[in-house]
Amino acid sequence: MIGDLGRRALLRTLRQPANVVPVIFFPMILVAINSAGLDAASELPGFPADSYLDFVIAVPFIQGGLFAMLNAGTDLATDIESGFMRRLALTPVSGTALLLGQVAGVVALSFLAAVAYLVIGFIAGVTVASGPAGVVALVVLAVGIGLMFGSIGAYVGLRSGSPQTVQGFFPLFFVLLFLSSANLPRDLIEQDWFATVAGLNPVSYLIEGLRSLVITGWDPAALWPAVAILVVGTLIGGTLAARAMRTNLVRT
Repeated sequence: MIGDLGRRALLRTLRQPANVVPVIFFPMILVAINSAGLDAASELPGFPADSYLDFVIAVPFIQGGLFAMLNAGTDLATDIESGFMRRLALTPVSGTALLLGQVAGVVALSFLAAVAYLVIGFIAGVTVASGPAGVVALVVLAVGIGLMFGSIGAYVGLRSGSPQTVQGFFPLFFVLLFLSSANLPRDLIEQDWFATVAGLNPVSYLIEGLRSLVITGWDPAALWPAVAILVVGTLIGGTLAARAMRTNLVRT
């Protein structure tokens, strides 16, 4: 049942180009723009990479996770709005199976997007300092990011039951990306308030964990915070989404 629901979630997304194209191409377009416009930043003293492209290639993985959040939340809210959730409540399927099925679709899309980012990045000249194992780790982290943001999106969708509400939350989360160390290392950010916000922003540590695999190698000091945030964020998002799912099925 979980496999069937996951297949449904993935196919529903793939059948809507408006849900797939932004996940893959929008982040890479921003990478191309930032690499061209901010390439001179790689010449700053203390900049950690020789190529700005190597530095910024970690950002699409976060953007892909945010789009996964949008897709998961919107799909579940649409299921509530259309009455599909009400019909499922009359079947033996459990709320956990339904939620896991939706998340499975998000995970599959996150995997495909991560592979696409890496392929495009390699064609453009990105090199991964941690080697082939690091490439695998990047994909695993990308799937984890999609799972975490997807669970948060699922909670918002189930709690609100409105696709418009989910879409309204998306820009709020997207702001976190721009208030992070996405474009410059934290130690090179001159504005004190920006450096403070970036230091408190969990997205900074997710980006830095991914980035370390590309430009540094295996750096536990950067990887462990990223993994811890993924685990805690997924547990919180998954728990809230599971509770919202149970409440929703009872209401129907």
